[in-house]
Amino acid sequence: MTIINARVPGYQGLQQIAVNAQGKIEAIAPMGEFIPKLTTLDITGDWISLGGVDLQINGALGLAFPDLIPGNEDRLHQICEFLWEQGVDGFLPTLVTTSVGKIQQSLSVIADFLSFQSNQEAIAQIWGVHLEGPFLHPDKRGAHPNEYLLSLTLENVKRVLGDYGDVVKVMTLAPELDETGEAIAYLRSLGITVSLGHSQATAAEAEEAFALGASMVTHGFNAMPALHHRQPGLLGAAITHPKVHCGLIADGQHVCPTMIQILLRASGYEDGVFLVSDALAPLGLSDGIYPWDSRQIEVKNGTARLEDGTLAGTTLPLLVGVENLVEWGICGVENAIALATESPRKAMGLPGIGVGLRGDLLRWHWDEGRGKLSWQRIL
Repeated sequence: MTIINARVPGYQGLQQIAVNAQGKIEAIAPMGEFIPKLTTLDITGDWISLGGVDLQINGALGLAFPDLIPGNEDRLHQICEFLWEQGVDGFLPTLVTTSVGKIQQSLSVIADFLSFQSNQEAIAQIWGVHLEGPFLHPDKRGAHPNEYLLSLTLENVKRVLGDYGDVVKVMTLAPELDETGEAIAYLRSLGITVSLGHSQATAAEAEEAFALGASMVTHGFNAMPALHHRQPGLLGAAITHPKVHCGLIADGQHVCPTMIQILLRASGYEDGVFLVSDALAPLGLSDGIYPWDSRQIEVKNGTARLEDGTLAGTTLPLLVGVENLVEWGICGVENAIALATESPRKAMGLPGIGVGLRGDLLRWHWDEGRGKLSWQRIL
């Protein structure tokens, strides 16, 4: 099939995209260049992108990833099917702070699932695990339980990873707790992306962590010092660093839209920022009260809070953030799409849309009259 009259993030003008019978992109070329066509789909100026990538998602369909136990493989498969329907190509199940035993158990279940996961199925692929903790600053732990936080030592890092260092792709930690720098250096030696978050780090402490190889920031603005004109802090250091990528929750609750606009303008839009859902286990379920570790969360209009009002997360899918950014007037369609599809791939060192990749494509339509952005899978 050849898709014609398509707009593609990162490409100038209308494009044609040839996808072969094996589902791989064979060519992306401007309209007017010759591409052999068997079947054509004219999308009349709509946008085409790869599916979304969610690098921070805590659960879905009632299952929190830290609660995984042997035998949950079918439920993981159901979540992969659900996320595919939500426009997600790949994701990192995120394990928030809990006991080392539960972390190890969840890692074991995910490792077993990965051993038989097929990239030929029309499901979202698990690309590894994001460990959000337990090496967080107590004063910025947010909804993470204090009793399971650990000091950031090389010994503790090795204990948490156990035999599953190859399964973990991202670890969020507070860099000011790594007094020797050994932990960050060790994680990087394993190929694990180090993300700074739930932290009181100063700009200088963040810069030291970036020099050691940290390259990501977890949910910018949340659980870190505020931007200040004399104390830029962790986020200020990240915004001005050319090789650091910052996650962002665009649900309208975690970060004020005005601050989102400031972050995007300062970071060059998709060059330094990517969207995450930070979705909790009730993703895909209705509003209500749900268990969350030993506590409860109440979900109202897609926002989850603990009983004391602490913001715990959201239950909105990743691509809702794309729609929000456009409908709020913060970004154009191209930039907003890229923030959920191209930018997270870039943050993980993976290629964006291009020749040779699978053509699991989304079609995006901007309805000018209604001021609404919508999408659908077309391949």
